[in-house]
Amino acid sequence: MIPRVLAAALVALPIATATSAAVPLGERIGHTGGPATQRTATAVHGGPGSMQFGALLGDKALSTNFIFLHRGTIAPHSGIGQHFHNQCEEMFVILDGEAEFTVDGRTSRIAAPAGAPDRMGHAHGIYNPTDKPVQWMNINVGMTKIYDNFDLGDPHTGATLDPIPQFITMRLDRSLLRPAADALPGAAGAVLYRRALQPTVFSTPWSYVDHIMMAPGGTLAAHAQAEMSEVYYVMAGAGEITVGTETAAIKAGDAVPVDLGEARAIRQTGAAPLELMVIGVARDLDAKARYRAANDPRARAAQR
Repeated sequence: MIPRVLAAALVALPIATATSAAVPLGERIGHTGGPATQRTATAVHGGPGSMQFGALLGDKALSTNFIFLHRGTIAPHSGIGQHFHNQCEEMFVILDGEAEFTVDGRTSRIAAPAGAPDRMGHAHGIYNPTDKPVQWMNINVGMTKIYDNFDLGDPHTGATLDPIPQFITMRLDRSLLRPAADALPGAAGAVLYRRALQPTVFSTPWSYVDHIMMAPGGTLAAHAQAEMSEVYYVMAGAGEITVGTETAAIKAGDAVPVDLGEARAIRQTGAAPLELMVIGVARDLDAKARYRAANDPRARAAQR
């Protein structure tokens, strides 16, 4: 979603850049508000105005084809111009306010917390038409570790708005969450859960986006997936995460990578609920197909 020079610089930032046992868990976690989020860019992909952003996690955070998680702020009357991705997929997410999301030239104004995935081979952009900054994040997953873009030179301001988005959207609305029960392995206590985006949404090994909220006392027991990596982004609250044998405190704005085969456990701490967005990326497309067959009743039915 950014010019190649800036993309290369951000991916190279030394934040959560390896999952080697030699790198302590605390150093693998990306923190919003750290030095990496102080970069200012203008005319991003030919968009209007300016934004501040940086890489919470780069392409070495996971061994899968996760490329980056960027976090930042879109200034008023600013945005990202419309551009294509041909070998990767990207999703803009806003955490507050409202923004105009564009996919393939169709635009809708959407209120936070929400996002819109841009599937491989399609174009997207975003614009903040309001007088207040918008808290924004961006996730990118590819067919390889290589980021690609083709800019249209289209700031896409003053667009005609569709009242109903003519593209896939995702809402991270707490009112849509339901008791985790058997849907979330190892959940105990007051844990709510929803799968916001299913595997069929994505064409790359990107497999899902989950939304989790853990009330005081809520826990997720140790759980590992041999063929699925995950990123846990803390939307609100605080807690502790254990990956392997290491434990670290986490708070709002943190992003934690969990690689293939790594066991993770999570515990809510403090008075406020711990709210998480989870990005799942499979080892490859075959692993994604196996995951879907094991977890999607419709896929299992089709195999009978």
